[in-house]
Amino acid sequence: MPGLLVLMGSGETSPTMVEVHRAAARTLRAGARAVLLDTPYAFQENCSDISARARRYFARSVGLEVEVAPSIAGADWVFSGPGSPTYALDRWAASGVAGDLRARVRAREGVTVLASAAACTAGLATVPVYEIYKVGADPHWREGLDLLEPLGLQAVVIPHFDNAEGGTHDTRYCYLGERRLSRMERELPPGTAVLGIDEHTALIIDLASEEVRVAGRGGLTVRRAGSATVLPSGTRTDLAGLRRLAEGGTAGGSPVLAPPQDQAAPAEVTLEESIRSCEETFAAAVAGRDPMRAAEAVLDLEAEMVKWAADTEEDAGGVEQARELMRLLIARLGELAAESGRRSEQLTALVEPLLELRAELRASGRYDVADALRAALVRGGVAVEDTPEGSRWSLA
Repeated sequence: MPGLLVLMGSGETSPTMVEVHRAAARTLRAGARAVLLDTPYAFQENCSDISARARRYFARSVGLEVEVAPSIAGADWVFSGPGSPTYALDRWAASGVAGDLRARVRAREGVTVLASAAACTAGLATVPVYEIYKVGADPHWREGLDLLEPLGLQAVVIPHFDNAEGGTHDTRYCYLGERRLSRMERELPPGTAVLGIDEHTALIIDLASEEVRVAGRGGLTVRRAGSATVLPSGTRTDLAGLRRLAEGGTAGGSPVLAPPQDQAAPAEVTLEESIRSCEETFAAAVAGRDPMRAAEAVLDLEAEMVKWAADTEEDAGGVEQARELMRLLIARLGELAAESGRRSEQLTALVEPLLELRAELRASGRYDVADALRAALVRGGVAVEDTPEGSRWSLA
């Protein structure tokens, strides 16, 4: 069996992480058993809907048929994602899943993918993010699965490391912010490092070759005692190098970085970026009086919503935001159509009398004045065509 440990900062069922999932799935044998652990979000009323969306994502985007099961015994591939880290920890400890996850990593067998809340549990301690950020509990740690200990890493894992949802307040570091994280770091056992994984980013550890790489849009931050080293997407090193960084040293020679930007594959945009781009395109089209381009922007936005519909990140809300924007843009298109109709009526009231005047000038032989009038209409954006039935006009 292949041995992979993949830790994701977020975006686990979004288009941004498809290639990471596909690369991991390619290491599996034919007919491999793939299990989704729904534990982190099992308390939510829409648990079955989240699981269904995740299964559709893996089937359609990754080519992996996934079953939802309470046990991972005999599984070649295991995935767990968003929800509450502490809820998952309590139930995994009671059911034996915690020990099974540790055994997989210790044996260096199977593909284990933990993302968002589940990734939080992978270190020796876990951030109780729901209790601190959403309920207001004092900053504290919970014991983690410590999946990294068999790899020689004394560390905690913090996903959503570069989160910026707070806007006016600091939501980096899985919604802790600098003040709370600094306080919590002092409570960790001596020598413990923080592995911070940015959103839409994955830390991939090949358990057999001990190769380590960073993939996705962001980076991996190895933070310890007030200092931090950032390994950007595309970085390749090994477990020994990562251990040295976690211990406060260097990676033992420069990590191999990604190709230059002009050679690297373009990063998949996030839904937030797509929303912003469609909104800007629509505004430019309206300013340029281009209704077709404005309509295309709305259709592009709808296509992005379909593309991201399988995303199970329960705190993102991006698809709903896109849906609200689409309703707004459609309403604006209706307003534009009404305005265009009014302008057309006004233009007709102006152009028709001028064409009648031009016909009278032509009938009286004053072609020079009639031609000058036609030229003036053309300069104003009105094309005039003379036919046996009379003159016709249209917007140029």
